[in-house]
Amino acid sequence: MVSLNTAAPAASSSPFASWKGDHVGIRVPDFDAAATWYTGKLDFRITHTMPLGEKMLAFLSPPADDDFRIEFIAGPGCGVRPSYEQLGDTHADGGWHHLCLRVDDVDAAIAELKRRDVRIVSEARDAPGLGLRFAFFSDPWGNLIELMQPIAGSATLGDH
Repeated sequence: MVSLNTAAPAASSSPFASWKGDHVGIRVPDFDAAATWYTGKLDFRITHTMPLGEKMLAFLSPPADDDFRIEFIAGPGCGVRPSYEQLGDTHADGGWHHLCLRVDDVDAAIAELKRRDVRIVSEARDAPGLGLRFAFFSDPWGNLIELMQPIAGSATLGDH
């Protein structure tokens, strides 16, 4: 049984030890609309695009981070995700839930997103058991994005 209260140590002998996070893929119906929203509302940068049949594949990076990317698969045939009003509504759907970005100040980031008319799904709150402060917002296509920062003086998930 997996322990719920302790982190497993790094497994450098695993055949998968070289695996590192790189990007998350998001399916969107319209490349231009999604690119405009992510570059205009979040200041993401488009770093690469290429046609993929009748679709467009694109990579976007946060304003000052070249190590993490969002991959758009944009174009026809994209289904609609629910538009969530509050975080509790999001827990009924199976599969991918959200992507998370670590920020210096969740409250300042949420204030700026509100100024930019971004849909806030969960206001900033603390999770003392995790040593984190977090909030959620959504893009126009229902994709959830979490913002997270360590609570000062707390042990966080990354400290294990």
